Amino acid sequence: MNEQNYPEFTGLELSPRKVDYLKFILEKKGTVKTTEISSCLQVDPSTTTKTLNELAAAGYLNHIPYRGVDLTEMGKEYAEFLIRRHRILSLLFTHYGLSTEEACAEVSRFEAFVSRDAVNKICNSMGHPMVGVCGEISHEKCLHLDQSLHLEHNH
Repeated sequence: MNEQNYPEFTGLELSPRKVDYLKFILEKKGTVKTTEISSCLQVDPSTTTKTLNELAAAGYLNHIPYRGVDLTEMGKEYAEFLIRRHRILSLLFTHYGLSTEEACAEVSRFEAFVSRDAVNKICNSMGHPMVGVCGEISHEKCLHLDQSLHLEHNH
């Protein structure tokens, strides 16, 4: 458990489609209508409702009747990790010759299957970059982990 009193996550808890939902909701910054999610993600409204109910039951979302959904604190933390994972992996791919567009497209196909631990190790090996091809990269968890590992090795 962490300081927020919910379980630590591996980054592998959700399907690629659910990853898309959380990232979309985080990027919208606030309450998002079900119809907007359906439209932007090109998903049937009944499927969107079912998926949102599953995410709410798992603790990632709050459902606000007749208004839409927003992220819980746990959902926000998880979605921030999902954005960070995408940006680090996309940046990695551009280092190996892919254009920004190619890197984002390739990473979108498999990112849901890359663990938090792997992302932290890749980030560390890249020197904790601050900006990726898609935007700013946050590091508080990654750097904290890195520092605690460093302290353990020195004792």
